[in-house]
Amino acid sequence: MNITEIARKIIQEGPICNHCLGRQFAKLSTCLGNYERGRSIKIYLTMEGDRIFKDDNDDSLLKELSPSNPIARKLTDIEPEDETCWVCLGLFDNLEWWAERAVSEMEAFEYDNFLVGTSMSGLLSENEEILWTESGTVYAEQLKSELNREIGKRINAITGKEVDFENPDIVVMLDLTKEDVLLEVRSVYIYGRYRKLVRGIPQTRWPCRKCRGKGCEVCGFTGKQYEESVDEIISDQVQKTLHCIDTKFHGSGREDIDALMLGDGRPFVIEAVRPIYRHFDINRLQEDINNFAEGKVEVNELKSVSRDVIETLKSSKADKVYKLKVTFNEPVSEEKLKSAINTLSGVDIEQRTPQRVSHRRGDLIRKRHVHNIELSDLTHNHAIITVNCEGGLYVKELISGDEGRTEPNLSDIIGTQAEVTELDVIKVNL
Repeated sequence: MNITEIARKIIQEGPICNHCLGRQFAKLSTCLGNYERGRSIKIYLTMEGDRIFKDDNDDSLLKELSPSNPIARKLTDIEPEDETCWVCLGLFDNLEWWAERAVSEMEAFEYDNFLVGTSMSGLLSENEEILWTESGTVYAEQLKSELNREIGKRINAITGKEVDFENPDIVVMLDLTKEDVLLEVRSVYIYGRYRKLVRGIPQTRWPCRKCRGKGCEVCGFTGKQYEESVDEIISDQVQKTLHCIDTKFHGSGREDIDALMLGDGRPFVIEAVRPIYRHFDINRLQEDINNFAEGKVEVNELKSVSRDVIETLKSSKADKVYKLKVTFNEPVSEEKLKSAINTLSGVDIEQRTPQRVSHRRGDLIRKRHVHNIELSDLTHNHAIITVNCEGGLYVKELISGDEGRTEPNLSDIIGTQAEVTELDVIKVNL
């Protein structure tokens, strides 16, 4: 079918606004807007209909569109006040209202760019499907695409902010069913490294094992297993600076609660969820976190990053260096210990999931490599050793054997039980 045939079929379905008529030909004459397309088509149809109506020898049905025909509708009345478009139900009459509503909602947030999205109502979607089916058009775009674009233009005119299709600070969602505007605010992501300088603090928040976070007598009605965490210490100042509703902590692995994290620290990203502010002095934030932490935690190298860094952080297998204080059930000679250390250096270790974490980790056998082990100090019943290994190795079990779940292990090689009594992470090589 040609344009005239398609347009005539569309017109016959009922009163239609210029936006909705023009949108059925959106892939043609892309230099025009849909409103201009629709208006131009209506003018052409009325002119052609008038020509045919006045030609007695032409009985084409287009004559029904002639303004000279007393029973014809006058298409040149661009937006008849007494007729509502059956396709959009008058939605395009309210573009300014939607734009002003969106701007009002966004005023509470700091943002540089935005994007408009639409949640369609069932009736509007059905109307659009009917029109496509009845007209046979192959040149149309979706109603919500035009709505997003037109409201985006108006928001831009009011605020001066640009549309960003790739990574918008705010997505304005138009809920047409509820006639509501919802905002999806992009998180702010801050990368850094943290050092944990005291023992007994977990990396992330732990809900109480008894009440699972609801609050009970066991946890003092805090809902927490531990009073504080690295996550919460850092989060406190992030929330105060960015005025976000919450944070999410993403770390490159984790250390045990009783371990220190030393050296240049463990890489992490803290995600500020739904922030009011996204422009801030990151050096001041780092200083505020360290002052608030009171020597328990220290952060460095803070910088703003994109969400992609989280995936890199999680997927990277960083090598680790641990400093261990190892205690023996019986005295071990320096010669025997050095020989055992040499046996474990440069080999692959097979570890079944340790008993101490089996309640939260799958029961698997993992293979991890030990790059090197060095002996720093030895007395009659304990030693200080440094282990350089592949990320994911359970070093406590490398020493104890975990009742045969880790092979080979130091305890079996020296012939007496050995345990890690202090553990410090001194390097995370990411």
